[in-house]
Amino acid sequence: MNTLFFVLLFISFFALLIGLIKPNIVLRWLPVVKKNRKSVVIYFGIATAVFFILFGATVPPTNEGVNSEVQMVQELEDEEEAKKEEEAKKEEEAKKVEEAKKEEEAKKVEEAKKEEEAKKVEEAKKEEEAKKVEEAKKEEEAKKAEEAKKVEVAKKEEEAKKAEQAKKELEDAETKSQQQAVKMARSYLDYTAFSKSGLINQLNFEGFNNEDATYAVEKINVDWKEQAVKMAENYLDYTAFSKSGLIEQLKFEGFNDEAATYAVNQVGL
Repeated sequence: MNTLFFVLLFISFFALLIGLIKPNIVLRWLPVVKKNRKSVVIYFGIATAVFFILFGATVPPTNEGVNSEVQMVQELEDEEEAKKEEEAKKEEEAKKVEEAKKEEEAKKVEEAKKEEEAKKVEEAKKEEEAKKVEEAKKEEEAKKAEEAKKVEVAKKEEEAKKAEQAKKELEDAETKSQQQAVKMARSYLDYTAFSKSGLINQLNFEGFNNEDATYAVEKINVDWKEQAVKMAENYLDYTAFSKSGLIEQLKFEGFNDEAATYAVNQVGL
């Protein structure tokens, strides 16, 4: 019986759907004015509701159906629980992956920080070593300069010592005549002016040979231009001269042209 009511329910429901779209098809027996959706709902809607109630009333309740429904509900609950567990597992895995990723990033940051610190330490170490090398180099250069200075001082002292010794040896090697010639040359220059050749001639006049006279004049340290200036002043003290006349007079006394011209310019002629 319930099968019959199910078939009638299906036909009524199908007719209701078609009638809602095209009422003319399912309401052929009614007048045209009543072939509308309202009539379709009245006839087939009521029929569908009645057959549905009858079908439900005639279905025998069975434990198998209840168990099937319970089992279905249990399976749905199990599936939902499994789904929730799977989602929770995925969330947990995603959380672990995220935490691992964060730990890896933190580890990389820490390693980069350590590398940077190690790099700074290495650079500071290199700078310190370079500074020490530079200081050692400067100390070595200063030491070398000090040693070179000491060597130079020692060398100069040695040269001075040798010069002094050579002078002493030279003085010791001087003949008595040469020593006297030197003293007389200095005596003449203390009270009057001479040219180099004039002083040699004066020493010759005093009885010294040319060798001893020349030795004496070269031995003493004389500024011959200054001697020319003194002689020019001496001449002007007791007589008058023109510029060219005084130059010629000085040249006659044994001064060269340069020294004579210098002297005349210095005295203002």
